[in-house]
Amino acid sequence: MDFWSDYYFRGIDTFKENFTYPISLYFLASKFTFFVIYFFNFYWLSPNTLKVKKIGRFVVGVLFLLLAFSVLRYFLEEVVLYKITGLHNYSDEGRSNLLFYFFDNTYFSVKAVLYSTSLYLFFQYSANKTKIHQLEIDHKKAEVSYLKSQISPHFLFNTLNAFYVELIDDKPETAKDIHKLSQLLRFVTYEAQADFLPLENEINFLKDYIYFYYKRYEDQLFVNFNIEGVVNGKQIPSLILIHFIENVFKHGTINDKNNPAKIDLIIDQNELILKTENKFIASEKYTHKGIGKSNIQRRLTAIYKTNFELKYQTKNDYFSTYLKIPI
Repeated sequence: MDFWSDYYFRGIDTFKENFTYPISLYFLASKFTFFVIYFFNFYWLSPNTLKVKKIGRFVVGVLFLLLAFSVLRYFLEEVVLYKITGLHNYSDEGRSNLLFYFFDNTYFSVKAVLYSTSLYLFFQYSANKTKIHQLEIDHKKAEVSYLKSQISPHFLFNTLNAFYVELIDDKPETAKDIHKLSQLLRFVTYEAQADFLPLENEINFLKDYIYFYYKRYEDQLFVNFNIEGVVNGKQIPSLILIHFIENVFKHGTINDKNNPAKIDLIIDQNELILKTENKFIASEKYTHKGIGKSNIQRRLTAIYKTNFELKYQTKNDYFSTYLKIPI
C-alpha cells in the first residue's frame, strides 16, 4: 500500500526512490519494525489477553507496543543506520522532541496493531465456528451414550408413572425407585438437551445414578461421595461430570471395604473441582480406551479453550482423575 501510495500520489520517480540507497535501508528498517510489532501482537499479546477476555490488559499491552515501535524504530534509523549512512531520518527538532516522535510514529504503529488484531480475531472466529460445530456433535454423542434408545419416551414415562401409582401404597420403596429412574431418564432425554444446566440438577442426576448402584450392591458398595461449597445459582456444561463418575463404577473396584472409591466435588465462587480416586480392575485397562476421554477433552476445549485442567493418573493399583473448570 505504501508503494502504491507513492506511485499514485507522487509519481513514478518517487516510487523508484524507494529502491535507491540509502532510502531503501530506512524503508526496510521501518517495515521490519512494523512486522515485529505485528507478529508480537498476533502471536503473544492477543492470544494472552483477547482470547481470555482480559480487555484491560490488552489495552495496556497495545500502549506498550506503540511505545516499543517508536523505541525500536528510533534505534534502527537514528542510531544504527546513522552510523552506516551518516544521515538521520528525522530532523534535529523531531528527534529531540520525544513526545512528537512518539505521536508521529503512532500512524504506523497503530496500523500494525490494527491489522494484526483484525486478522487474529478473524481466525479466532473461524476456529470457534469449527469448535462449536464439534461441540454440538460431541454433545449429541454424550446424550446417545447415556440413552441408547429414545423410542417413544412419552410411552416409557407414562408406563413408569402407571407402575408408580400402582405401587405407591403397597410398596412405597419400590415406587420411590421407579420415580428416581423416571427422573434419571427424563434428565437425559429432555433436560440434557441444553448446552448448560444448573449445577444442582447435574448433581441430582449423579446422586440418582449412584443410588441405583447402592440398590444393586446394597451394603457391599463402598463409595464416598462428598460435596463442598454452595451449589445453587451456578451452571456447568450438561453431562460433563458423569463421564468421571461412570468410570469409577464401570471400571473401578467399588465393593472393597478397605479401598473405598472417592468422589470429591468442590465448588467455590469461580470454579468447580472434581476429584475421583479408585482401585481399578487391572484387566479393564480403561485408561487406554480413549473414546470417552477424547470426547471430554474436545468438549472442554471447545467450551473453555485452555482455561481448564484435566488430569488422569495411574499409580500402583489406583486410578485418579482431576478436573477443574470455571463456573
